[in-house]
Amino acid sequence: MKSPDVDKPKTQESETNQTKNGFLALVSKMVFDETVPVRFMFKTVPEHLNDTGWRMYCGYETEEYLENELANMVPVPVKKMCQLDPSLTELVTYNAGTVWERTPGSDKWERVNDFRIPTPSVDVDITNDVDRFNIDPENTH
Repeated sequence: MKSPDVDKPKTQESETNQTKNGFLALVSKMVFDETVPVRFMFKTVPEHLNDTGWRMYCGYETEEYLENELANMVPVPVKKMCQLDPSLTELVTYNAGTVWERTPGSDKWERVNDFRIPTPSVDVDITNDVDRFNIDPENTH
């Protein structure tokens, strides 16, 4: 199977499970609370079936704000975001790995190539200590 090209919008032929599932984007609450437009967005690999992978921000979020995703990001249908800001309509057709931004006061979106999309970190404890895996059956109740 051919990988999707992140530099082109998806087409019927290039659509994959990565691009066709989901209908929600995670959007910064600042977009709604402060009524500031989306000015930075990226698409990551979706985390669940309803997720498109799109993450949308106004650009004023601090690191502390972004660390508390549960409190400060809200799932919103992509269709609703496109109704609120029609300039998003073409951009949300791109695949995972794309990043877009626009400067304050501008309606023109520009592709960003030097942003590293964050990925969830998973703590893994690797050991060669076999004694950690020996369980005494007498002490397990």
